[in-house]
Amino acid sequence: MSVHQRAKATVLERPRRPFRRGARALAALALAACAAGCWVPPPAPSVGRDPSDPSARTRPVGYRSTTAGYQRQRPAEPAPWREQNQSVGPQP
Repeated sequence: MSVHQRAKATVLERPRRPFRRGARALAALALAACAAGCWVPPPAPSVGRDPSDPSARTRPVGYRSTTAGYQRQRPAEPAPWREQNQSVGPQP
């Protein structure tokens, strides 16, 4: 029996399990995700006063208009293009 025929016979006799490796990897990933979710870091210590304390003082809130710096841009008549080009071009 040649090497080629032995390899072919080995492949044909072997039971086919195409998802075996993928299932193991998926199970390992799920186990790692569950293990990572079990550990929760302790909460960070709060600095200063407790924000849930109703007697805690806060800074006063001021009002600023969102349209305070707005300038209305009305349509203007077009100026002659030669004058506009000369005003922005290099000066002699």
